[in-house]
Amino acid sequence: MVRRIIVGILRLALRVFFRRIEIAGLERVPREGALIFVVNHPNGLVDPVFILCHAPRRVSFLAKEPIMRMPVIGALARSLDALPVYRQQDTGSDPARNRETFARCRALLKRGGTIAICPEGVSHNEPSLRPLKTGMARIALGVLGEDPTLGLRIVPAGLYYTAKSAFRSAALLYFGEPLKVEPVAIEADGEPAREAVRALSDRVARALREVTLNAEHEQALATISRAEKIFSAEDTDERGAEESLAREFDLRRRFVAGYAFFFQHAPARLAALEARIRRYEEELREAGVDLEDLSAPRVPAAGVARYLALRVLPTLLVAPLALVGVVIHYPAYKLAHLLGLKLAGDQEDVFATFKITAALLFFPLTWLAVALLFFWLAGWPFALLALVAAPVTGFVAIRFFEELDRFVGGARALLFFVMRRRFFHRLLAERRRLRDEIVALGEEAARAGAPVRATDPPSQTV
Repeated sequence: MVRRIIVGILRLALRVFFRRIEIAGLERVPREGALIFVVNHPNGLVDPVFILCHAPRRVSFLAKEPIMRMPVIGALARSLDALPVYRQQDTGSDPARNRETFARCRALLKRGGTIAICPEGVSHNEPSLRPLKTGMARIALGVLGEDPTLGLRIVPAGLYYTAKSAFRSAALLYFGEPLKVEPVAIEADGEPAREAVRALSDRVARALREVTLNAEHEQALATISRAEKIFSAEDTDERGAEESLAREFDLRRRFVAGYAFFFQHAPARLAALEARIRRYEEELREAGVDLEDLSAPRVPAAGVARYLALRVLPTLLVAPLALVGVVIHYPAYKLAHLLGLKLAGDQEDVFATFKITAALLFFPLTWLAVALLFFWLAGWPFALLALVAAPVTGFVAIRFFEELDRFVGGARALLFFVMRRRFFHRLLAERRRLRDEIVALGEEAARAGAPVRATDPPSQTV
C-alpha cells in the first residue's frame, strides 16, 4: 500500500513536470519471469523514477548507497525496495558489501522478480553512453550459475528528454528487444569468468545504444536537434498534428548516423548545411517568429469565429482562476527553482531531481498554508474546500499559460503572414528546401551503408 501511494505521487510529479510523456515498446517487455532492466542515466534520480512508475513490472532499483543515507529520499528509496550499491568513490561506502547486494538480487531474480540498474554507474551530461560497469553482467551470470533453467531476460530501456531540466518539456521511455542470457560456468570464487562478464556487458551496451542517442560530441547533437526541428516542423505543417516523441527520437537517431557519416566523408557539405540552418534561424529571429509557429494559416476566414469560441474564449474564461493559481504557487515554484540551482550547481543532470524533490515539499506546504488561512478566516469547511481547490488552480494556471503561449505564437505568425506575405512564403520555401536537403543526405548515407533506417515504433502517451 505504501509503495502504491508513493508511486502514485511520483507519477503525478512526473506528469506535472513534463508536459508530455510517451512510452514506446511496452509490448516487448515480458510480463513474467526473471527480468533485468538496463537504463541509460542522463537525468539523476528522475531516470529510476520513470522506470518505477511506467515499467509494466514491479521493479527493485539498484541505487548508490549514499542515497540510502539521505533524509527523506533515503526513506523513499527503501520503501520502494531499492537495493544499495557500494561504490569505491563514495565516502563511507564499503565495496565489499556489494556481495550482500548481489546475493539479494540473485534471490529476487530466482523468485521471478525484476530489478533495474543504470550500468553506466553515474548520471552524466555526455552526448553518448559511458562505458558500462560489470555489476549487471555479474548479477545476471551469477544467478544463472545457481539456476541455469531460470530463463533470465535483459531489457534495454532508453530515456530521451527533449530538455531534461526544463519545466513542461517532454520525455520518452523506449523499451528495446529483450536479450536472453545463456548460463556460463562459475569459477571457484563463486564469480563468472571475466571473459563472459565482458562479453555480456558488450552485448548489453550494443542493445542500449539501439534505444538511446549517441553522438561523438555536443556540437553534433546541437546540429541534429536543429535539423530535426526543421524536418519535423515541415511534416507537422503537412499533417497538422503534433510530432510523436517516438518518431522524433527515431529521426534523431537517423540524423546521428547520417551526421557521423558526412562528418567523416563530406565535412564541407555538412558545414554548408549547418551554415544554411544558422542563416535560416537568424531570419526567423529577425522576424520574431518561432519555427514551430511558421505555418500557413489553417483556419479559413469563415471558421475564425468557431475557433475563437472553442479555443480562445474558454481560455480567457479561466484566466481569473489561473491568476489565483499563479499567486498561490509562484513563491513555491520560484523557491524550488532557486534551490535546484543552488544544490545542482553546474551539474545539469541532477537539476531536475532537486527541483522536483523541492516542489514535492514546497507545494503541499503551500496548500496546507492556504487551508490554514481559510480555517482562521472562515472555519474548517472552507479550509477543506481550499485544500482541494488550491492544487486545481495550479493545474489550471499551467494549462492556461501553455494555451496562451500557443495562441500568442500563432497570432504572431498570422500577423507576419498578413504583413509580410512574400517574406513569409520565402521562409516556408527555404524550410522545404532544407528538409529536402536533409532527406537527400539521409538517402545518400543509407546507400553508403550508414544505419539510418527508421523503425517508427508504436508508442502511447501517458
